[in-house]
Amino acid sequence: MSLFDPDIPSPTPPRALSVSDVNRRARQTLERDFGELWVEGELSGVSRPGSGHVYFTLKDAKAQLRCALFRARARFVGTPMRDGDLVKVRGRLSIFEPRGDYQLIVEAVQAAGVGELLAAFERLKARLAEEGVFANARPLPCPPRHLLVLTSPTGAAIRDVLAVLAARWPLASVTLIPVPVQGREAAPAMIAALGLLNRQQALDPARDAILITRGGGSLEDLWAFNDEHLARAIFHSRLPVISAVGHEVDVTLADFAADARAPTPSAAAEQLVPDRHDLDRRLAVLAGRVRRATQGRLDREGQRLDHLRARLRHPDEVLARQRTTLAQLEGRLARAMQGRLATERRRAHHLRQRLAAHPPGRQREQAAQRLAGARDRLHAAMPRALALHRQRLAAVARELQAVSPLAVLGRGYAILEDDQGQVIRRAGETSPGQTVTARLGEGRIELEVKRQGVCDNLPRSDSSST
Repeated sequence: MSLFDPDIPSPTPPRALSVSDVNRRARQTLERDFGELWVEGELSGVSRPGSGHVYFTLKDAKAQLRCALFRARARFVGTPMRDGDLVKVRGRLSIFEPRGDYQLIVEAVQAAGVGELLAAFERLKARLAEEGVFANARPLPCPPRHLLVLTSPTGAAIRDVLAVLAARWPLASVTLIPVPVQGREAAPAMIAALGLLNRQQALDPARDAILITRGGGSLEDLWAFNDEHLARAIFHSRLPVISAVGHEVDVTLADFAADARAPTPSAAAEQLVPDRHDLDRRLAVLAGRVRRATQGRLDREGQRLDHLRARLRHPDEVLARQRTTLAQLEGRLARAMQGRLATERRRAHHLRQRLAAHPPGRQREQAAQRLAGARDRLHAAMPRALALHRQRLAAVARELQAVSPLAVLGRGYAILEDDQGQVIRRAGETSPGQTVTARLGEGRIELEVKRQGVCDNLPRSDSSST
């Protein structure tokens, strides 16, 4: 017998619940069974819309839990809430019935340390910095001849970049290199694209640049740009690289390894190309300066031309004036030459007269006579002068002999000297047993002092006896 036999009446079907009933019962069950609890996890995808509420995800290595911190409780939370932070939250489990979202309604937040992803990021960042992977700082061409953009072809980043380039520099040549910017395949795809671009010999590092960019997202969404191999590929890139990943607060290893970083894709485009409106204004200013300078130069040259035109004379007039001047100079030259010739003739005549009155032969004879007379006078005066000098020398010698101490010694006196060669003038300057030297008129003798005595009838300053 079959269960589907039409002769057997079917059992009464159970009453079906509506979706609202299911979500309401599930919410009541969660709130009744769990009540208030503390949950520890890592923050991710922190969002603060204009309503004042804070939405985020708590996660660990195996699971994640959506959370909501409403405005009434958020204003009492002083803990900074950033992606990657490890926190403890107090709340109650619930379900948002209209969408059936399972979530934790948070009432308090406490910091619990650094999240595992953020800690791994900091460790890798420190190691790459120590290896010098973040040392690139090459200048970027502005504007680049060819801009190569590595990003998702469907993301908002490429639209922002193209919009800014179109507004600021429509002449920019842009090539989109489509790569995934999120997920496990993103980093290998960007590494491969970088390798392909750096092998293109037509690209010049001095004129071309690479832009790696994507829009904002959670820490997990941007994690591909923290890949160690991607950072090394950017560092070794032959072409200069600018990185613009996420929003202004987002920082990745790709930003550190690149030659330059921009806070957003739009800011990267602004950094790579000049603003044509600014250039138009600068060109207008320069054109005005050129016009003013040209007009000033024309005015000055016009005034100079008027001045030269006023000074200009007809060539016949100039030639006539020069002929008159030349005739005057010729007359002055002729008169000067005639006067100079007359003066030289008179001088030559005067010199001839003087030569005739005083012939050189007569002057030579007179000089010879004067020389002979001077020689005779010299021969006669020399004996007399010599005799006079001999007499003066003899008189000086006699005076010197009279005052010479040797002459005194010759009359029997002596000069006593000690062993140092000093003259002894008083008996008190000697001592018994002392040897002294007596200098006589002829020769010297050595004496020994036996005793001292003073002669009262002689002046003390004249002699001393032994």
